Amino acid sequence: MHWQPNPGATLNSQILAEACACAEGLGGAKDGRWRTAMTFYRPMPRDSSAPPADVPRDFLGLALHDRPDTYFFILRAHRLVLHADASIQAIMEKLQSYKARVVFNFEGFQYKLGDFRLRVGKCVPSMAETLRGIMMEVEYLPLSSIEKSRQILEEFFDIWQEALAKKSLPGHFIHIESNFADYGLQDHYTSQHTAVQYATCMAQLMAAVRS
Repeated sequence: MHWQPNPGATLNSQILAEACACAEGLGGAKDGRWRTAMTFYRPMPRDSSAPPADVPRDFLGLALHDRPDTYFFILRAHRLVLHADASIQAIMEKLQSYKARVVFNFEGFQYKLGDFRLRVGKCVPSMAETLRGIMMEVEYLPLSSIEKSRQILEEFFDIWQEALAKKSLPGHFIHIESNFADYGLQDHYTSQHTAVQYATCMAQLMAAVRS
């Protein structure tokens, strides 16, 4: 889920603080910090000619907070999500085939709330402190089936929205469903699903900033 400001409202750290306070108000116990890094890659042409048509013009790289040994790639134009050993980042840097254009960090606090795990955080460029978005990741630990856990997560979302509404903040959290089937992902939830969700969230945050 990501924060959608009201028309004319701006993002600020107070909204993040209120969201964290809401998690604690619902009984969430703080369970450490987390950080996920997303990198936008572009090809580095060897000469003035255009790259072949089958070479991705850009793709996303993702280092998930709970999978430090794995690096994920999301090729949005090809609807592919891939993963490799985390050392692939060093190999890519040596090959100089693709250049990291910009890196965004998603970072904040993690909470344990009954059978739920919440991660509430901000999105900021790695080379600046400009707040680009606020997001929340919710995980229902007993189930890995997306369909079976859907109703439970929707009920949790309703409770969360009701609690946050009492704070009269200039905006609200919205959930954009990721189309996992487009990426060939099944009902059993995996880290690849998480990678696709971060890509979807990033696109929505950028759209919210532009609007």
